[in-house]
Amino acid sequence: MRFDEEFLARARANVDGFERRGVAVDGRKAAAVAVVLVPDEEGRACFLLTKRAPTLRAHTGQWALPGGRVDVGETPEQAALRELDEEVGLRLPGGSALGLLDDYPTRSGFVITPVVFSSDHLGPLTPNPSEVARLYRVPFADLERPDLPRLVSIPESDRPVIQLPILGALIHAPTAAVIYQMLEVVARGRSTRVDHFEQPVWAWR
Repeated sequence: MRFDEEFLARARANVDGFERRGVAVDGRKAAAVAVVLVPDEEGRACFLLTKRAPTLRAHTGQWALPGGRVDVGETPEQAALRELDEEVGLRLPGGSALGLLDDYPTRSGFVITPVVFSSDHLGPLTPNPSEVARLYRVPFADLERPDLPRLVSIPESDRPVIQLPILGALIHAPTAAVIYQMLEVVARGRSTRVDHFEQPVWAWR
């Protein structure tokens, strides 16, 4: 899958035609993540994914999309842009979002709003070492696998736990759920819902 005008036009149309589901915060914390469509050096369509720094106070070492809490007075788009700059050094102009995916409520007390952006940035990015241990450009082609997504059962919940086996690891929800919906909506034009997918027990805290 090439990062070209055809890909971007299809992505814009698919996100624009997607009827997202919002979730009331209801005492939880509002958060936003940036789902950034970018090319790699080979011109393949990719998205940005990080591995969180081991020095963070919560969710250390986990796989994550750039993002964080929505501050008072911010929109999810503004929060995602701010976090994208702070975490990986990528500055995008306001109004550059393609649109929003479904809100995902987490077991740890957040309602995450994924914001889809596109950027043709090919230069080096500068991850903030206090927040990001590694930054990856993951090709969409890596998601085109018969074993993706992987759904497993756990005794603590009647909902299936979603896993994505990529980058030699297993990515779990909420990140796995957002990535899978991004694949379905952006690349395939399908209105697939993911808020029923469970997180592993260790991510409930």
